[in-house]
Amino acid sequence: MAIRIDRWLWAARFFKTRGLATEKVIGGHVQINSESTKPSKQVKCGDRLTILRENETFTVTVTGLAEKRGSAAIAQTLYKESDESLKAREAGRERRRLDAASAPTKRPDKKARRQIIRFVRKGD
Repeated sequence: MAIRIDRWLWAARFFKTRGLATEKVIGGHVQINSESTKPSKQVKCGDRLTILRENETFTVTVTGLAEKRGSAAIAQTLYKESDESLKAREAGRERRRLDAASAPTKRPDKKARRQIIRFVRKGD
């Protein structure tokens, strides 16, 4: 048995709507067995998918098929994510958290701007 990739992505809750899943497949954000694909491509158990979603990359193996979208608990039984994918996503999440923490909370005022300019000119 096989099912369309866009429908499977929607049922497995990788994308909120089937239309969005179709857009991402057309845009090249989803690969089946390391090959670009079309939304009508059939996916079957054992296929390896690479899914790019926002800032995260999922590498999963299809373990089940579903025609309808069910609960999140059911959706998680449709695939198995690789350990490398989990580690890479966790590292990326931590990196983004640290980047957000180091960003200034407000724009520099007049005094701070002058200090920045002096510091930059001193380095020249």
